[in-house]
Amino acid sequence: MWTRVAQASGLQAGLWPARPRPAGGRPAIRRIAPQGSALLAVLWLTAALSAIAFSVATTVRGELERAGTLADGVRAHYVAAGAIDRAILHMLWGGTFYEPGLPRFVFQFPAGDAVVEIIPESSKLSINNALPEDLLRLMAAAGASPDRAREIAEAILDWRSPPPAGGFSPLDSYYLGLAPSFRARHASFEEIEELLLVKGMTPELFHGGYASAPDGRLVPFGGLKESLSVFGTAGPFEINSASPALLAAIGIPATAVEQIVRMRRETPFRTPDQMELVRSLAGPAAQRLRLGVGSIFTLRATARPRTADGRLSDLRRTVAAVVKLGYGNDGYQILRWQESPAMETGS
Repeated sequence: MWTRVAQASGLQAGLWPARPRPAGGRPAIRRIAPQGSALLAVLWLTAALSAIAFSVATTVRGELERAGTLADGVRAHYVAAGAIDRAILHMLWGGTFYEPGLPRFVFQFPAGDAVVEIIPESSKLSINNALPEDLLRLMAAAGASPDRAREIAEAILDWRSPPPAGGFSPLDSYYLGLAPSFRARHASFEEIEELLLVKGMTPELFHGGYASAPDGRLVPFGGLKESLSVFGTAGPFEINSASPALLAAIGIPATAVEQIVRMRRETPFRTPDQMELVRSLAGPAAQRLRLGVGSIFTLRATARPRTADGRLSDLRRTVAAVVKLGYGNDGYQILRWQESPAMETGS
């Protein structure tokens, strides 16, 4: 009886379609399995798993590329550091390995290539011994307005001078009003980056940057860090590496500065006859130029690692060192080591 009731309810609800009653027997009833719902669930599950697999694959690929870039960066760093070591050895050996006035070394290693720039510190103005008028002219040549140039020159003199009798200078009150506050050193500059702290100095003046040319191109210009140094000199300056701003600051006309820079790019000045040509171009200011390179150098190495197929990568790493040659048993002393220094933009 209950079976008949259930069958009748199913027929009324339309769950099971009715079939013609066979002759001499009960009506035929067919059950339909929920195959459509199961297929839809499988499709949704497949789509979800595919999305997860795609996300994991993308993450893994990104991490692999990141790890590869990091590994290339480490290799490039050590190639640059090794290039500085080799450059020091070549300069100590001299002869066929190094000639004073050479602007750079080019080294090829199995792991990559490196270019080492040789910058004599004798081509820079000593920030601790520079005359006030030299500082003023250098600030103007670097692009500072007359008022800002005067402000920076006075601030440099105040920074490196002993404190006045009262213990505070007028600029100390200015520095103490900043956040964070500090006082001027009132002693020699120990690092050229201290120049960023003096009143009136800007990062653009210190580091250099790019300016728009009349034709729309971006032209690099050098910063004061190319012309000033704690290891520099009050003059004369090494002609092959002195910055254009410093050449202009010592009184060389602008047209002569352009000619000197162009000539030394083609062939470094090495002979007295070449210096006579410079004197004819620069006039009396040429007396503040010389051929000697001194004993302290900045060596800046920029390296590119080599990929598995032998090509050079686009990745670059730079290491710099200030080295004093002819010192101690090793023949040299590293005065300063700098990881990934900012690249110079001047000539």
